Amino acid sequence: MQKHRPLGVTIIAILIVIAGILTLLVGIGSVAIGPIIGISLVFIASGVISLAIGIAYLAMGYGLWKGKGWAWTISTIVLIIGIIVDIISLPRTIATGYSNTGSSLSGVVVSIGISAFILYYLYRPHVKAYFGRATF
Repeated sequence: MQKHRPLGVTIIAILIVIAGILTLLVGIGSVAIGPIIGISLVFIASGVISLAIGIAYLAMGYGLWKGKGWAWTISTIVLIIGIIVDIISLPRTIATGYSNTGSSLSGVVVSIGISAFILYYLYRPHVKAYFGRATF
């Protein structure tokens, strides 16, 4: 029996795959450009990290698309970590106008809001059921 994928999960999976592709491109670019501009160690290291994150995003997008329980778990963990990091960066962002990642205060607040909304959505009973999670 095929499960019906909720529309929100479809949208989230597509956005994560797009983010994965873009992150892979950044990683490839960093690894390729680093040696050319003479700061190869920094660019190669960040490129390798970007490649790993891009691959993880693609795997997560696939898992969300297919309704895999592990993808739901990883997504909730990543969202919670992102919210915590954004909250921790708020004082710096307020003081300097920019976070550690270069986001403005409004960008950090929007990031927290989007992550919180997606986290809330992933806990909706029909979404949890799609991923084979118990709904209480």
